[in-house]
Amino acid sequence: MGWALATAAGVGLAFALPPFQLGFLAPVPLAVLLRAGGFREGFFAGLGFWALHLVWLPQSFAQLFGTPLGAVPFVPLIVLKALSWGVLFGLTRGRPVARLGGWVVLEYLTSLGPLAFPWGFVGYALVEAPGRVLAGLGGVYLLSLVVLGFAVALGRQRYWLLAGWALLWVLPLPPADPDRYALIVQGAVPPLDKLRGTASEGRYLELTRQGLAKYPRTDLVVWPETAVRQIPPEAEAVLGGRELVSGIPAWDEGYRNRVVLVKDGVAVASYDKSRLVPFGEFFPWRGVLGGVYGFFFQALGLGNLTDTRPGDAGRPAVDYGAYICYESVFPEVARAQARGGARLLVNVSNDAWFGPSFGALQHFQMGRLRAVETGRWLLRAGNDGVSASIDPSGRVVASIPRSQPGFLQAPYRQQDYATPYSRFGDWAVAVAALLFLAGSRRTTLTFRKSPGSFTQA
Repeated sequence: MGWALATAAGVGLAFALPPFQLGFLAPVPLAVLLRAGGFREGFFAGLGFWALHLVWLPQSFAQLFGTPLGAVPFVPLIVLKALSWGVLFGLTRGRPVARLGGWVVLEYLTSLGPLAFPWGFVGYALVEAPGRVLAGLGGVYLLSLVVLGFAVALGRQRYWLLAGWALLWVLPLPPADPDRYALIVQGAVPPLDKLRGTASEGRYLELTRQGLAKYPRTDLVVWPETAVRQIPPEAEAVLGGRELVSGIPAWDEGYRNRVVLVKDGVAVASYDKSRLVPFGEFFPWRGVLGGVYGFFFQALGLGNLTDTRPGDAGRPAVDYGAYICYESVFPEVARAQARGGARLLVNVSNDAWFGPSFGALQHFQMGRLRAVETGRWLLRAGNDGVSASIDPSGRVVASIPRSQPGFLQAPYRQQDYATPYSRFGDWAVAVAALLFLAGSRRTTLTFRKSPGSFTQA
């Protein structure tokens, strides 16, 4: 198979993942990629996939900062991602089952470490399908195994097995059964204004006042990530005894990205973001690259940014299991909150950084699966969206349009049920590792004399 077909299949796979609603086609490009050649084909397939899947990065950052320098991180990122595909393809040339297992293991590895960037999981092809409820058994990694398994069946012309794939798209789901309502407030404050410290307390107080006047049957109010610099004293009177969950900046041995639970004007619980955005909230190898960072900070008009201090990912949750923005794509964060006692998930975010690109919608669609994995209702409050209520089956029950100030009456229910995924975690990754090992039997990796190409004996 040539590199051109592999590239086209990579682009096709990108169209099968969020935000595009073509997930039902995912087995088609995957069937091609699972039977593609070695390193070269994998590298070009990766270039095609990641160039489209992450195109929001140069779109949003270049426009946001008003300079092409905002797009600089895009090129090395997609090259590194494509290289990882090349290595996987090189290791599994001619072994579709090994490639299937290795693919899921590679997804898992991208969620580890300080440079974690867990985008592009093929399991998200099912986010619009009722079959996403399988995530309650084994998380997004089980969904990836399922999607890749049907791709193997298609590649081997076992077409009758595709009836199971069709079933995943027509499964009936149990009805949503909310018994409470939250008011989610969306301030739509420009992200650079927030970074420069522009006050937004007045906007959130006024929107909350309007929302509670329209929806007095409200039990909880939710403001987004770093919505205000501090909880204003007037909030207690506006809330009228209701609880408030809000993102807020905090200084405790350094800057922290925090969520607080406020009762009767007092913060009674808090959570500090533990999974930080590399090159956004902290800057790796700063001792060596300090001059490079300084150049870009000045060119983008950001001043001298400091690293955010991470919180404790393992601290027990209260009834409201809160987590922040980027953490929504890490299944273990929401799982830890559910296991710690959270009966409702609350995700506060600031996706205004994505600008008009599809990045915010892609981010939201991936985060929807955390509700399914944990069996919890999920309230998501975004600075400019996507703000929504999501039920434990992954359905969007209520939402508000992006990029405009407003508020949303968001139904929810607090629940105690522990899903198999909450109990047993990422067991599907162990299955994938076994498939990789079993499919790689009698396979050894060798290099041809020509640089950059792999063969197997």
